[in-house]
Amino acid sequence: MPDRTFPRGLTRRQALKWAAGAGVTLAAGALGCRPPGLCSPKATVFVAKAADYSGDLAAILRRGLAELGVSRDEVAGKRVLVKPNLVEPHAGAGHINTHPLVVQAAAAAFLSLGATEVLVAEGAGHRRDALLVLEESGLADVLASEGLPFQDLNTGPVHRTPNAGNFSRLGDLWLPDALARADLVVSVAKMKTHHWAGATLSMKNLFGVMPGIIYGWPKNVLHFAGIEPSILDINATVRPAFAIVDGIVGMEGDGPIMGDPVTSGVLVMGRNPTAVDATACRIMGIDPNALGYLHQADGRLGPVDARRIEQRGENPAAVRHDFALLDDVPAQKGIRLAPDTAFSANTKETS
Repeated sequence: MPDRTFPRGLTRRQALKWAAGAGVTLAAGALGCRPPGLCSPKATVFVAKAADYSGDLAAILRRGLAELGVSRDEVAGKRVLVKPNLVEPHAGAGHINTHPLVVQAAAAAFLSLGATEVLVAEGAGHRRDALLVLEESGLADVLASEGLPFQDLNTGPVHRTPNAGNFSRLGDLWLPDALARADLVVSVAKMKTHHWAGATLSMKNLFGVMPGIIYGWPKNVLHFAGIEPSILDINATVRPAFAIVDGIVGMEGDGPIMGDPVTSGVLVMGRNPTAVDATACRIMGIDPNALGYLHQADGRLGPVDARRIEQRGENPAAVRHDFALLDDVPAQKGIRLAPDTAFSANTKETS
């Protein structure tokens, strides 16, 4: 079983190194804030209802970007890399991967704001045949119909970059050159439980940017270094500009592959993946502070504390749908969110 242990806090040197790499200035005394989430800037998360995949998902995402304050000037002329979750494609099992129509909608939303290119890119965790991955996931047809290019991140050219997180023992990270060429990286994840991390959302989705030619299949090097600290290192280094979580149909129980489909009918999005994942967890009936990597991220990579997250669109409490958890899976024990937990003191319903 992968090593899930890692330090409960950063040293001052580690925090300062991360802040320098992320372009963040730490206020005096911020490293000692308790709870840590109250040290971080506020983040805005947009939640939208989407009953199924047949609706105008691009319009929902465009509205979400507008609610997040994203203007055409911010996107126009930029190259956007959309990273879906294609961990283990199986024909007819759409609850495993980001739905192709959500990927299509994300591309359309950014193109409508003037992006010069949208590249869909993934380094699938288990399968080495990228064409098979695309075909079995149903994404190949969408890419062909929309004329969207695809990059296999497992096998392309890579470069070495300093680890801006230093939560794990990975040292410097090897990242695909496609990431360096992109102006905006967008994590488009699936809402799922996970048998080692508790839940897998936009932050865990970035495991797929790590090239298999360096980190193996299914990213074994990251597993040996510790799944949770590796999640933090990758996010601190890649720093995705946006996160979108496909929760229209998610996965509960023995995720991220063997679980059961569950309809929660939502799309969750924001600029800060930590805040997006914290909100998605609450919608799933999971306490985000009970997940090791989100607890560590709080106040360092973004806010988890509900008081620091401004919720727009649907009130997360109103769309909460408790995902089934397994008592015999250690990562899922004790993570259930209390029924009467307050989601946020900063909810602005705009639907």
